[in-house]
Amino acid sequence: MSHFEEETAVTEIAPQRYAAELHRGWRIGKVPNGGYVLAIAGRALRAALPHRDPLTLNAFYLAPTRLGPVECHIEVLRCGRNTSHAMARLYQDGELKVQVTAAYVDFGAMQGESWAAREAPELPPLADCFENRHSPLEFHQRVDLRLASGSGIFTGDGPDRRGEFSGYVQHRDGAPADVLSLLMFADAFPPPAFSLFGVLGWVPTVDLSVQIRAHPAPGPLRASLTSRFLTRGVVEEDGEYWDSQGALVALSRQTALVRVPDGSQ
Repeated sequence: MSHFEEETAVTEIAPQRYAAELHRGWRIGKVPNGGYVLAIAGRALRAALPHRDPLTLNAFYLAPTRLGPVECHIEVLRCGRNTSHAMARLYQDGELKVQVTAAYVDFGAMQGESWAAREAPELPPLADCFENRHSPLEFHQRVDLRLASGSGIFTGDGPDRRGEFSGYVQHRDGAPADVLSLLMFADAFPPPAFSLFGVLGWVPTVDLSVQIRAHPAPGPLRASLTSRFLTRGVVEEDGEYWDSQGALVALSRQTALVRVPDGSQ
């Protein structure tokens, strides 16, 4: 069993109620990564619904989580022939921490036209991309992240002011990505605001939306995370995630808050 599968496991403790544990290895500073927390909610939703594949999830982060037990309460809104809709509320110490609205499907049964405005990004080979081997982030004990662009903030070259990071991401233990781990990988790259101001510390997430389009093929994902507008400390972060065969497997949009210390601009 992979670290991800083991450390996002859920146990049903009552009808539509699931217990889980937030484990070490996934924190950004002292706070478990928001994508990791979303993946736990995603696994509880899968257990509660007749459809197995997350199509779209939107999470609002109401308060920071911490290591330790959590409970996920599921409210099924509708189960149709092709799609199930539900809400998941994640509690810790009796406090609502994260609320998720979701739609689940079975990708194997989906049919329809396909179209793309662009193909997967051309990136240097993974071995030629930057890995921050001295990262202080516990999260990198579980996630192998290689940057093809934007690494200057970690190498001493400074911010490139592009509002973008691109590169590869995969499980550190070599486990293949699945649709639930895509929920976590959608929050794995540095905030694009770092490419404007350098490493700022915590850029808190207000909400995170992830659309899953397909089961990923084995191998590292290619990804880009881009911001175009920073308005009075609020920024959007748009992500694209492609599998090793060049198929688009996920899209993400995140609303985050940017707090620039005096002297950092």
